[in-house]
Amino acid sequence: MYALSSKDFVSLTVTEGGDGRYNNGKQRRRQSWWRRWKQLSRLQRTLILLLLSAVVVCGTAMYPSLMPFPTDVSLLAGEDNWKGMDTGTLKPALPGVIPEVVPRAVPAPEKLELPTEQNRPAPNKHRPVVPHKRQRSRGNVSGGPTKESQGPSEERGAETADGEKPLVSWRGAIIEAEQVTEAQHMEAQPSTRQREAPPAGPGQAVPQVAATGLTEPIDRAEAVREAFRHAWKGYRDFAWGHDELKPISKSYGEWFGLGLTLVDALDTMWILGLKEEFEEAKKWVATELNFSKNMDVNLFETTIRILGGLLSTYHLTGDRFFFDKAKDIGTRLMPAFKTPSKIPYSDVNIGQGKARPPRWTSDSTVAEVTSIQLEFRELSRLTQDPQFQNAVDEVMKIVHRLDGKHDGLVPKFINTNSGQFTHRGVFTLGARADSYYEYLLKQWIQSGKKENELVEDYLQAVEGVKKNLLRVTAPRRLTFVGELSHGRFSAKMDHLVCFLPGTLALGTHHGLPADHMELAARLVETCYQMYAQMETGLSPEIAQFNLQPRNSRDIEVKAADRHNLLRPETVESLFYLYRFTQDQKYRDWGWEIFQSFNKHARVSTGGYTSIGNVRDPANPRPKDKMESFFLGETLKYLYLLFSDDPSLVSLDEYVFNTEGHPLPIWPSGS
Repeated sequence: MYALSSKDFVSLTVTEGGDGRYNNGKQRRRQSWWRRWKQLSRLQRTLILLLLSAVVVCGTAMYPSLMPFPTDVSLLAGEDNWKGMDTGTLKPALPGVIPEVVPRAVPAPEKLELPTEQNRPAPNKHRPVVPHKRQRSRGNVSGGPTKESQGPSEERGAETADGEKPLVSWRGAIIEAEQVTEAQHMEAQPSTRQREAPPAGPGQAVPQVAATGLTEPIDRAEAVREAFRHAWKGYRDFAWGHDELKPISKSYGEWFGLGLTLVDALDTMWILGLKEEFEEAKKWVATELNFSKNMDVNLFETTIRILGGLLSTYHLTGDRFFFDKAKDIGTRLMPAFKTPSKIPYSDVNIGQGKARPPRWTSDSTVAEVTSIQLEFRELSRLTQDPQFQNAVDEVMKIVHRLDGKHDGLVPKFINTNSGQFTHRGVFTLGARADSYYEYLLKQWIQSGKKENELVEDYLQAVEGVKKNLLRVTAPRRLTFVGELSHGRFSAKMDHLVCFLPGTLALGTHHGLPADHMELAARLVETCYQMYAQMETGLSPEIAQFNLQPRNSRDIEVKAADRHNLLRPETVESLFYLYRFTQDQKYRDWGWEIFQSFNKHARVSTGGYTSIGNVRDPANPRPKDKMESFFLGETLKYLYLLFSDDPSLVSLDEYVFNTEGHPLPIWPSGS
């Protein structure tokens, strides 16, 4: 036995009252605990303190996610808003007639007429697109749920005594409370994945019963038009003439100072038949859009958004005014090609006529220098000036013969001085390389399928994807496209890669191998699952795919990749797949995605916002930014997906640039 320490003793405290009762007061308990603490070794005390510190740190980190947050928040506009819109003033324009011009009365032709010769600077046999006539199709509508299916959320969306909708604050944004909308109708129904019965096909109505009886089915295409108007309202009210809307702070962001959102959305407004909005935007382009500014712009972004948008609008409307603007900006971008290698610089000062690489490198990305060809080639055809096409064709010839490829796959960077690939050994269909593969196919289609070198490079690249980048997840056998870095495979796929299913389908439509369509169908389902497996129903920017059978989840997302920027690639591919197959599921998937945009990204005062966390529907962390491509691409492809007119921007007559702007396929002899 250990000898008792001289300090160990038993104490007894007797109250002054002398009643002999045991004193369990706070002072005694403090003394007792302190003695026990002092009896612990220094190591034990240190471990306990470290444990307590860890608990405090974890508690602090978890505190924001434990805070109460309004979950029954709807960002949707009400069904009444859609029904109340004045559609009588939004009549389709006749072929070749621009808005506000009163045409002569002519019978509606089965084939659309060409623009007048006075309106075109060079031969162009493609007709202007007539804005879509809204038709209600039973295969493309949805009805409303019963009152019981809406639950208590309907009470929260009830009007106040003053007849106004109650509002809920969402971190600086004012979000509309729940309303009875088309999106809620769909939420009350099981999703496509959960339905026991097959979805309604073309020609089949979707019967739904509301509290007051049968409801009118709601046109999905019309719902997209309403969403565009809502986004446009925010831009017009808070960011007019600027590059991007910040819908939550009701302000704007500037990139180049060229009205990117406005110009990007011109052809979308024409296709959707939004005459009033189009005329308003056209007036700004005519009076305010000035390219003589002393400022640097990015060659790639300006080409696909500004030049592509203006060329597309010219072809759709037949209005030469847009061609003149396109020629102006195209000419100002040409100094970018004055490099030792003929690989263009990334930045151009459009006022001074000077170009340079980024300040931190002499490299350009492969996607940027090989995804400007459709626009400059079309500019040459219209102007009969070969300098534009010669410059971009030379870039494709250089890339075609370069070393450093791997089974048709290209690295992500190319040096503007040497003209050689840099950072070799890394291959992806995501950022910095994606649209290279897209433009190989689309240049071939644009030229009337005459440039065999381009399609040969495309076919080789598709085989390279199959051989090196294609994998299947273990849980649900989802096919995805990963990345290769110095021989090591990474099960990582950008949302940007979701352009590929649509591109593969487009190639099959134009005569390329049928197995490309089979691969497209498998890949587009994976892209849809990137939305469906997230708690918000919105895809992350980057997904990690599971190749291990022990984990039941196909898709994981790193914390840094959980944002959604309102990107168009998945709905773009859904549009292509539906156009070519008429499979109703692609429309249903697109509708689910549209619902999720409305639920988690719509801001009541106008506009839609990117979000920071697709895994947290209670707090998706709005990023206060609406990218121009949401109007230029995302809503355009959604509208075309839900349109029942297959001739609206026919894929036998037009090819879309990588920003969603349709350009004509050249007629024979061009």
